Amino acid sequence: MNKKPSENGILFAKDGKTVTVMPGSRSGMAYVPSSKSVAHRMLICAALSGSRTEIAIREKSKDIDATVSCLKALGAGITGSTEGNVTRFVIDPVRPCGQCGSEPVRLNAGESGSTLRFLVPVVCALGKTAVFTMEGRLPERPMDALLDALSGGGGEFSKSSNELFISGRLRPGHYSLPGNVSSQFISGILFALPLLEGMSTLTVEGKTESSDYIKLTEDALRKAGIEFRYAGGKYIVPGCQRYSLSGMHFIEGDWSGAAFLLCAGAMSARGVTVCGLRADSAQGDKRIIDVLRAFGATVALTGDCVTVRKNTLCGISLDASEIPDLVPAIASLAAVSEGITRITGAARLRLKESDRIRSTASMLDSIGAIAFEQADGLVIEGRRTLSGGNVDPFGDHRIAMAAGIAAGAAQRPVVISDPGCVSKSFPGFWDVLKNDITSGCGTDCGSIKEAGENE
Repeated sequence: MNKKPSENGILFAKDGKTVTVMPGSRSGMAYVPSSKSVAHRMLICAALSGSRTEIAIREKSKDIDATVSCLKALGAGITGSTEGNVTRFVIDPVRPCGQCGSEPVRLNAGESGSTLRFLVPVVCALGKTAVFTMEGRLPERPMDALLDALSGGGGEFSKSSNELFISGRLRPGHYSLPGNVSSQFISGILFALPLLEGMSTLTVEGKTESSDYIKLTEDALRKAGIEFRYAGGKYIVPGCQRYSLSGMHFIEGDWSGAAFLLCAGAMSARGVTVCGLRADSAQGDKRIIDVLRAFGATVALTGDCVTVRKNTLCGISLDASEIPDLVPAIASLAAVSEGITRITGAARLRLKESDRIRSTASMLDSIGAIAFEQADGLVIEGRRTLSGGNVDPFGDHRIAMAAGIAAGAAQRPVVISDPGCVSKSFPGFWDVLKNDITSGCGTDCGSIKEAGENE
């Protein structure tokens, strides 16, 4: 297939091992995948329910596949069918989760922290003997606070290099967790406590970070008919409850994934529109709207669509403790915003798929930005343009996507290795750049060159 490059030579080239993003600002309209944060929670509630439920997900990811696989191994009857980019999962009440017999079950969490941390307490509540397999950096990510809390309630654990062995059964009682380690620990125990045989409490000690993610869990529990009360840093959860999620649920768009495309819009005079987003979403990462406005970008919301265009961009100071997943996208925008941007409160990023503070700084340095790594964040000096260059995303989906959008302000191509790592959260990211959020060349010049094509 012959492709005609634009006058500016703006062209993507992709082969199996790299993706080359040519310089040029993006513009157009796209839909983002469903929120995997919401999807994880709704799938778990559906699998624990005794009612037939349908969960529809736009562009499912590897993390969602991991949760579905684990729930099926625990005995949930789940079937999936895909039409276009929407997958519909049917969760059958004939085999509700937990009725898989007494044999040990093997559960592959892949690289999904949510899958592991949500389901470990559930497995303990069900009294199952199980072995979780972990991949990538997941075995290195902290679990001690969660396992300590569960051990005090009857869970038994042992670990090898990439496996976690679980036995025992949780008892109703009093549980406690620090609020500043991982909100996923809190969510996991909240999923488990209603299954116990009596009243339980969960005390969250100290300041809770990423609290919006806990609100997503609370919303899912309410939809599933689970009762709980929260007051003074303590959840009070009656036992012997039954999950009762039913009907059809289409999972809303992902604000975390949208942030990359919206930041690309902030580098573009023509702008980018992202649709399928709920303005009233409980997702904390919808705060990207406020962040973009703070930088000076023009932002407009119409229905379920958000449009962002370039304006005079100036650096900001940002406490990212509540929105750590947004940091790579924000950092790419900060790199071309006048003045200095200071990002703090993001120390937990060092424990993600990569050391995301270090990998973000490395990515920016590779393409000609000026970024300084701090203990809990970054200091970025804005420039008018970036040089472009070669980027190793360290196998981290968010670093790869941040590098992809940074090409919009680069003078030379940005070549990103391991492009398939985006499948963890946004499998179609490169296709969105190819077909929807295109460069200034328009649709007839072709935005991605597949392996084997000739210009």
